[in-house]
Amino acid sequence: MKYLKDVDFKNKRVLLRTDYNVPLENGKILDDFRIRESLPTIERILKKDKAKIVILSHLGRPEGKIDPQYSLEPVAKKLGELLGKEIIFIKDILSKEGDEIIQSLEGGQIALAENLRFWPQEEEGDEKFAIDLCHHFGVFVNDAFSDSHRAHVSISQIPHFKPSCAGLLMQKEIEELSKALKPSKRPAIAIIGGAKIETKMPVIENMAKNYDAVLIGGKIAVEAQEQKLKFSENVIFPEDYAGVTLDIGPKTAEKYKMAITSASFLVWNGPMGKFEDEKYAAGSKAILDAVCESDAWKIAGGGETVEFIDKYKQADKFDFISSGGGAMLEFLSGKKLPGIEALENSI
Repeated sequence: MKYLKDVDFKNKRVLLRTDYNVPLENGKILDDFRIRESLPTIERILKKDKAKIVILSHLGRPEGKIDPQYSLEPVAKKLGELLGKEIIFIKDILSKEGDEIIQSLEGGQIALAENLRFWPQEEEGDEKFAIDLCHHFGVFVNDAFSDSHRAHVSISQIPHFKPSCAGLLMQKEIEELSKALKPSKRPAIAIIGGAKIETKMPVIENMAKNYDAVLIGGKIAVEAQEQKLKFSENVIFPEDYAGVTLDIGPKTAEKYKMAITSASFLVWNGPMGKFEDEKYAAGSKAILDAVCESDAWKIAGGGETVEFIDKYKQADKFDFISSGGGAMLEFLSGKKLPGIEALENSI
């Protein structure tokens, strides 16, 4: 796979895929974390003489139809504020007007195209759509790790037609999560919570092979026990619950804290209970406190986990926080992500 350092961007039109799927309310961005995460890649590309960038992203689930509440126009404004320069907004990247904007871009300019999911072809994997998106460009950069578990056109098809590389965020995700696949420090403890046991099963099973213990909490613990699913002996389930089954109980929290204290390597994905309700946040808070106090190498990821960490302003206590939820889980389950595979096999 190629990275930014392997590509000459001088005089090139660069097509950059980012994940700007940010929370919006009445057109106002509530959290610009994902936009800020993309800035190092953008700035690195623009250091090359006369490089110009068109950015692709999606937002929400408009189901292949134009829906103003999912427009990326507010993102263009925020990106411009963060970079201190004008961001040209392309309302329709496939239109004559879109073509003219792309072809008229000058060195150092940036454009952001409208939400890719306004076109049904994006999620259908339409090959012609890929060609239509990328035919004006000299190189494609994927910096959207958090979307790279999806075989969508802008993730897995464009590298078939354009020389491609990973952006700085994608590179960092791959490097850091590769450490978590087979941790070099022991004891290694994984903490897996959240909901939907069917989506967490592969990562639990794979991590059980490479970790000393996998601590289970959240709704998946209840689902697994109700379904009488079988796991290896180092997969540990709660001994007690709070609020019937809405949080791990005090005995379990204490047991998990002792295991975390002994660890030299920690990975956390998924809360221990219905943390949105303060009555059921104690288990997740106990885990957060134990992880933050640990001297272990610490990695966390998943939307709810990161939200919980941010609520208590503890992000700086982690060595790495992944931008991916589903992508992180698939990576840690040992699967090859479509977006990464496409970059590895790019022309």
